[in-house]
Amino acid sequence: MTPWMRRLHKWIGLLVAAQFVLWMVSGLMMAWLDHDRVQGHTWRAHPAEPAAWPRDALPAAQVLAAGGDVRGVASAWLGATPVYEVSDAAGTRLVDARSGLPLALDSERVARLAQASYTGPGLPGTPQLVERTLEARGHQGPFWRVDFSDAEDTTVYLSAQTGRVLVHRNRTWRLFDIFWMLHIMDYTGRSDFNNPLVVMAGIGGLWMSLSGVWLLVVSFRLPEFVPRRWRPRRALSVFAPDGALLRTVPAAAGETVYVALARHGLQLPSNCGGGQSCGLCEVRVRGRAPEPTAADRAHLPAGRLRMGYRLACNLPLDADAEVEVAGGAGLWTESAATVERVEAVAPFLREIVLRPDVAPGPDYQPGAYLQVHVPAYELPREAIAYPDAHRADFEALALPATLRNREPVRRAYSLSLAPAADGGRLGLLVRFSPGGARGGRHPPGKGSAWVYTLKPGDRVRYSGPFGDFALKPGGREKVFIGGGAGMAPLRAMIRALLGAGASERIHFWYGARDLREAPYVDEMRRLAREHANFSWHLVLSEAAECGDGLQRGLVHEAAGAGLLATHPSLHDCDFYLCGPPAMLAATRQLLQRLGVQDDRIAFDDFKI
Repeated sequence: MTPWMRRLHKWIGLLVAAQFVLWMVSGLMMAWLDHDRVQGHTWRAHPAEPAAWPRDALPAAQVLAAGGDVRGVASAWLGATPVYEVSDAAGTRLVDARSGLPLALDSERVARLAQASYTGPGLPGTPQLVERTLEARGHQGPFWRVDFSDAEDTTVYLSAQTGRVLVHRNRTWRLFDIFWMLHIMDYTGRSDFNNPLVVMAGIGGLWMSLSGVWLLVVSFRLPEFVPRRWRPRRALSVFAPDGALLRTVPAAAGETVYVALARHGLQLPSNCGGGQSCGLCEVRVRGRAPEPTAADRAHLPAGRLRMGYRLACNLPLDADAEVEVAGGAGLWTESAATVERVEAVAPFLREIVLRPDVAPGPDYQPGAYLQVHVPAYELPREAIAYPDAHRADFEALALPATLRNREPVRRAYSLSLAPAADGGRLGLLVRFSPGGARGGRHPPGKGSAWVYTLKPGDRVRYSGPFGDFALKPGGREKVFIGGGAGMAPLRAMIRALLGAGASERIHFWYGARDLREAPYVDEMRRLAREHANFSWHLVLSEAAECGDGLQRGLVHEAAGAGLLATHPSLHDCDFYLCGPPAMLAATRQLLQRLGVQDDRIAFDDFKI
């Protein structure tokens, strides 16, 4: 439940936070705007003391005697004219108090009345009769509207029945009204501060507070409040998948397996630093495994949970424990290599070719990844090298003047080519993580920023290889679907298959935003020409240059329409997926709808 609650907390928090910002900004602006201008007092004439009622005025009873369903009568002054306001079923009408005749409110009289209520420098425009307006809400229409040609765009509203001046509106009031609308969230009538939207925002804020308290409580474990040296000691035994005991390390009760191993230099794969969000640090518990947590269920398939796999960063050591780690001794074995070649294959995709000090073994298989050891560094922005063709792309990122990494970290990068196919070299395809957009505060990726400063001759340390994303045995038809840096393991697999003389049908569908962001296009076209059993399909999501066999759209949709929907026997195919999370999720959902079994689908989402 915790990962689900965190996601819900994040997205609801984003909506509520946006409204809180609107509340604060609108409240500040309403307090800052001049009150007299908002109320229209600046150029409004003070009403004169009413004159004595004229002696020659007809008595009200005589007016009532004229007939009609009269419900009320009131005396008033319309400018210098004494009138009776007679109310009946049809509304209110005016009667001249001296003559007893009906008095019509024509545009000429309305202009005089508006001018009498106004003391500013503007001239009145032609009065307009309007049925309703938000600027005179709270009063019953219809209305006469008179605009004045002053700097404040003053408008005077008068009742079309009585001729009384109702309100003065101006530019300051209209600005205030916008902030008032945003403040009370009534986007139609601008008067109901108990409307459903503001009630929902209040409920959302309350839910955010309660869920935040809940998430804070569940994020702590009781032993964390006890100093480590006072906790009972535990022993953590680490085994290889073949059952060989690799090492036993001491730990304090309550520590997680991830922390206990890291404390002794055994760094499990992780892109989130033990934050339960990447799912890379899985281990297999020997013996009785604890019940899986919400984080375990969110990142690990049900079959692996039944086999005892758990996330090390979410596995506390309440007693002595034994775990198996997929990387075996490679987790604490470091290797070194020299950068031999750096090639920018796309603006934000770079191939780094390493020459290892020790020749790679047979475990360096297509689909595997290395953990590159990124040191602490502080480098100027100019240390990132790029060709002139990509200058505009990097300058648009507005990178910080200094690139920093305060402590060593490890980052996982897939092999873009098996070493056996490249003379023992290790090829990595690294995507640059730019961090926040222009003006944003999120720094660029610590790993990719450092890798993009590498030059031929530089030294790199790494661990591995790791990972279980690998080619399945057998000669079944294969469908590869990928995007972004997912090109790396898929390319390595395809090159290994074709290099070994595979005869089965091999399809490769790759998605990019435009042709500039698609790596190895010429290589894939060449392989398609040289191998009749291999087909290459490049799908562009944003570009218009979709000639020369290119397709437009999303890669999973293009593969579905161009191959999967008409394939006679999908259950005889193996599928290999790798790329951005959204693409991967959409492709897996598509395959599930088509009835493809999970055991036919291998994928690597880089756990991001």
